[in-house]
Amino acid sequence: MPLRLLASLLFALAASVLLHTPVCAAYPDHLVRIVVPFAPGGGTDVVARTLAQEMQKDLGVTVIIENKPGAGTIIGTQSVAASPPDGYTLLMATFANAVNPSLYRKLPYDPHKDFAPVALVARSFNVVVVNPASPIKSIKDLIAAARADPEKLSYGTYGTGTSAHLAGELFKHMAGVNLTTVPYKGAAPAITDLIGGQIQVMFTTVASCASLVEAGQLRAIGVTSAERSPSFPQLPTVAEAGVQGYAAESWYGLYAPANTPPDIIDRLNKSAARAVQAEAFKKLAVNEGLVMVAAPPAELDRYFAGEEARWRKVIEDAGIKAE
Repeated sequence: MPLRLLASLLFALAASVLLHTPVCAAYPDHLVRIVVPFAPGGGTDVVARTLAQEMQKDLGVTVIIENKPGAGTIIGTQSVAASPPDGYTLLMATFANAVNPSLYRKLPYDPHKDFAPVALVARSFNVVVVNPASPIKSIKDLIAAARADPEKLSYGTYGTGTSAHLAGELFKHMAGVNLTTVPYKGAAPAITDLIGGQIQVMFTTVASCASLVEAGQLRAIGVTSAERSPSFPQLPTVAEAGVQGYAAESWYGLYAPANTPPDIIDRLNKSAARAVQAEAFKKLAVNEGLVMVAAPPAELDRYFAGEEARWRKVIEDAGIKAE
């Protein structure tokens, strides 16, 4: 066979192989979804929408929010666990995701094996608030009042296993006091009763109380974080006010389904890190009491394990069960 003909045949064969070999498009090349396991309008939804808005500028594709509330975040979380590990379906996880393994006997997913951590986006805290007419003006006053009359004081929560509930349970345990737990369906009715004098204290979110504290309708006496907050620099932490070692945080973390390729995880982590530097997050940090983090996957993994262990002990010691 002449060399020229052989070369032509080899060229044609190589071209045919290249033509029929699928080319992997650079990630991402189409829409990315972030599943929020809560209804629209809450704190998690606001954080997720701000993150999506900023990440899509960096990724170059549309990033949308899909709200899938129900069963204490289980429905939305499970939907992500069952999604393809391709980086196009993500989960905005929260405090609830670290608590649920201890609240429920069986989950339809494994919180460790079915997810790949992407980024710890932000941490937050709760504020200890009382009625402004209350004689309780500090954490020490709260402890003294609870010890003086163990049956008198009650605190409002907005659901079993929420941060408002478990922050209170941790306080009771570490301060060695009794507070009667009064559950509500949401923060608003609980705060209404606190203002009305039906309950005496709440461990509530910054977003739910900041404007009321500023207006003088509530009195803030401490924050549940380990360090003082830039949002309330004048308020002591519960720990420095007398309950040593106390810390109760909320948090927001981005997860992908397990087996998502490491290069995609890295791309998403870098995008989230850039996103939290945006002006929109600086404003949100003040309004929601956030500490922006955007930590790498390994740090989110360690943080989640620590939170899961912390709240498991509180839940078991208090005998708390899912409603």
